[in-house]
Amino acid sequence: MNRLLVTLLFIAVVLGIGLLIGISNPPGEWYQSLVKPAFNPPNWIFAPVWSALYMMIGFVGARLFLDHPRSSAMRLWLAQLLLNFAWSPMFFGFHQVELALVVILALGVCILLFIAMAMKRDRLSAMLFIPYGVWVAFATLLNGAIMILN
Repeated sequence: MNRLLVTLLFIAVVLGIGLLIGISNPPGEWYQSLVKPAFNPPNWIFAPVWSALYMMIGFVGARLFLDHPRSSAMRLWLAQLLLNFAWSPMFFGFHQVELALVVILALGVCILLFIAMAMKRDRLSAMLFIPYGVWVAFATLLNGAIMILN
């Protein structure tokens, strides 16, 4: 299969599912009623940040699929994606702030493990996951602060 086609397909699927989950689990009135920390960013920032991150995640997934499809890195990539996709329904859909924190902590661990593992074989993929890891660390802090404040 053509590398470009696989890459575009991975990006489209990851971005598409991410956007669908976001649309299906909007913050809504419940989220608006929560006490949030002073460092809570404006709501408009989340969609463009996540869109860019999902494109990078899809690009990395395609690289792994094409070059190391049965690797531990590919399994970690899949695990982080499942955890990523589980967070919004857990937090916004089911209003389970504590369980969402557990999910996002596990996500952060998967991202860190992926970066460490990929650094040896595919430095570009590892580097592309660093902004993702930073954003998830910030989101973890935000999730924890919301849990404490509410």
